[in-house]
Amino acid sequence: MQTLKYVYGPIPSRRLGRSLGVSPIPKKTCNYSCVYCQLGRTNKMTNERQEFFKLEDIIAEFKDYLKHSDGFDVVTVVGEGEPTLYSRLGELVRTLKSLTTKPVAVITNGALLNDKKVQEDLMEADIVLPSVNAYDDTISKKIDRPYGRIKFEDILNGIIEFSHKYTGELWLEIMLLDGINDDKHSIEEYKKLLKKIKYTRLYLNTPVRPPAEVYINMVSKENMKYAVEELKGISIDMLSDGAFYSEIDDNHEAVLSLCKRHPMNQFELRSFLNSRKVSNIDEVIEEIEKDEKINVIDYKGIKTYRLK
Repeated sequence: MQTLKYVYGPIPSRRLGRSLGVSPIPKKTCNYSCVYCQLGRTNKMTNERQEFFKLEDIIAEFKDYLKHSDGFDVVTVVGEGEPTLYSRLGELVRTLKSLTTKPVAVITNGALLNDKKVQEDLMEADIVLPSVNAYDDTISKKIDRPYGRIKFEDILNGIIEFSHKYTGELWLEIMLLDGINDDKHSIEEYKKLLKKIKYTRLYLNTPVRPPAEVYINMVSKENMKYAVEELKGISIDMLSDGAFYSEIDDNHEAVLSLCKRHPMNQFELRSFLNSRKVSNIDEVIEEIEKDEKINVIDYKGIKTYRLK
């Protein structure tokens, strides 16, 4: 198989099972610079939709992948930035669906859901997973740090409007951060907001990988439990992880490919190498830690490997 540029995984997803990723966006290209982002700070802020990569190239790679494997549960358009910035998203999703019987999902920050063309594009997906991290403009600026003049009110109105049009599965996610949006007042505000949105599931998350900003912390178990009970949501932390997988034969290159989109902690890395029956795991890890393309971050005593 050729070196993969747009297709990666499958990656274990606690929501989606074995998720085969399709990335139509260059690294860190987004209209948010979220304080908790596991890829680090956004360095290509934009709110302009473009065909960053040729649709035909993405599809050709996906077709090539399918010749070798169908060991995945869902195709997820996500990648290293905000996928709704891809101007041919609707065509991409529609074509992916024509090539596989597996569901096609799109993970989005929701910032462009007030754009009618984006809504139309997302109608093609089986599952749409938007984030709703804020409940007002102040919290949005603290957590999402949106591009330019993006207003939270417009984002929310877009999510509400889309939710009442969309006929697929709408799975919302709220990222809870210690001391920012996990108090009782915030949970009450989310409760009011959620009443306006028509959704299938609500997931509650908190950073388990090194965030973009060092002052960001996970919420306490007590606060997560309170949020789960009050908002009738599912804590992602309570869902089980799967196993990482890569079609790339070289162990070092396989790890780099996975870490590019999905940072791995020390346990996931060792488990991944074990699954490939690597006999010299410690040596491979040592070489990975020496690789100048990799950042090794110690977060709460656990090493996480992230591509620079």
